[in-house]
Amino acid sequence: MSERALLSLRDVSLVRDGRRILDGVDWEVSAGERWIVLGPNGSGKTSLVRIASFQTHPSSGDVEVLGHRLGRVNIWTLRNRIGLASSALADQLRPTLTALDVVKTAKNGALEPWWHTYDDEDHAAARRCLARLGVDGFADREFGTLSSGERQRVLLARTLMGDPGVILLDEPSAGLDLGGREGLVRSLTELAADPSSPPVVFVTHHVEEIPPGFTHALLMKDGRVAAAGGLEATVTSDFLSDLFGIDVRLRYDEGRFSAVAG
Repeated sequence: MSERALLSLRDVSLVRDGRRILDGVDWEVSAGERWIVLGPNGSGKTSLVRIASFQTHPSSGDVEVLGHRLGRVNIWTLRNRIGLASSALADQLRPTLTALDVVKTAKNGALEPWWHTYDDEDHAAARRCLARLGVDGFADREFGTLSSGERQRVLLARTLMGDPGVILLDEPSAGLDLGGREGLVRSLTELAADPSSPPVVFVTHHVEEIPPGFTHALLMKDGRVAAAGGLEATVTSDFLSDLFGIDVRLRYDEGRFSAVAG
């Protein structure tokens, strides 16, 4: 792992039931970088995030996060330094939890507030995270009563709790309507522009969801890295056409991408 890298995967493969889900993935994320992970269904994006967040062990290869190697560190301690938001996590949260509790429990990587003791500073820190995403007005609302877009912004606020070293977002825009999607993109744009924010990795299917200010892209196809590097050099019509198997015409206007079939 290079000196600046906070997340590193080297020759990582994952095999399940004889099927190779990831195959020889090499990838590094360094301080200050904001990454998009883009690819079609079944390309290995979610498996990649699960390995990077120490939720899943690879079949082979080395994984290092924040200077610690998977297999040589107490993963329960390190997971608290990884801000993770995913649909799987959302499904595990009790709908009657308040938005404040959803955020607060991230300090200990927990799903229920009664598993640990929290003090006034923890409550205040959770409210600051909610305020940073513009959803502090929902602090005392039950998570299950919020709209899909509001829930995703609460989950994004959750990733900021507890001084994370890296933030991993696994398709947080899935199922959102246009308003919810644009609210999330706006929040990620603000997060990307904040120099105090840790590195961010945002998994998506759609180039329209790439927030302004993101710097790099990792393109995945059939469990392998199809391309990786600076955003403008990687998110191109040629690369996307190969990635999705159709003729893609990519447009860029006022900081946002759009794509249509040629």
